[in-house]
Amino acid sequence: MTEPTLVIMAAGMGSRFGGLKQVAPVDRAGHPILAFSLYDAWRAGFRQVAFVIKRELETEFRERVGRHAEERFQVLYVFQDLDRLPAGFQVPVGRVKPWGTGHAVACCQGMVTGPFAVINADDFYGPSAFSAVYSYLIANAVDNRYAMVGYRLRNTVTEHGSVSRESVRFGTGSSPASLNGPSSINEETTPPIRRMAKPLWTCRVTRWYP
Repeated sequence: MTEPTLVIMAAGMGSRFGGLKQVAPVDRAGHPILAFSLYDAWRAGFRQVAFVIKRELETEFRERVGRHAEERFQVLYVFQDLDRLPAGFQVPVGRVKPWGTGHAVACCQGMVTGPFAVINADDFYGPSAFSAVYSYLIANAVDNRYAMVGYRLRNTVTEHGSVSRESVRFGTGSSPASLNGPSSINEETTPPIRRMAKPLWTCRVTRWYP
């Protein structure tokens, strides 16, 4: 069986943040938030990661993140080039920002060949999230089987402003889960309780909707 790969989306420009958010330090030792995800992923069992990055950021990313990851993981670098599009499509005039999640994952075709999980480089997930998804991938290494790790919505808000979140509604029986949103929420619109980065569920998705 092919070992699961952790696909890490790190091609965003961070325009609202004002810099390369993926490698910005978040602690006194200078670690980016991605370092915590890599640590938790290793403990969960992942041994291969694929960084989806912009080609022009490769040198800085390899120096600040990649070389450290290579000490523990088998590392792949996937370039999210704007012009890597399906036949019949072209880049709109003036487009400079990377495309979204779907395009980032599609760029991994031909490089990531087995089961995989996808995360953002600049989000914190918590150890149990990686354990849950790794266990799922190991137990369900078949084609056309998908899952997602969910969190209680009220546990994902912050006192530092509003955040954009999507909510999940579960079907019954063989009905798939559905995503709703994204919506902007804050502590005033959700019950204020202690926030924990701990997943509530891993749900099987049996069908994708457009």
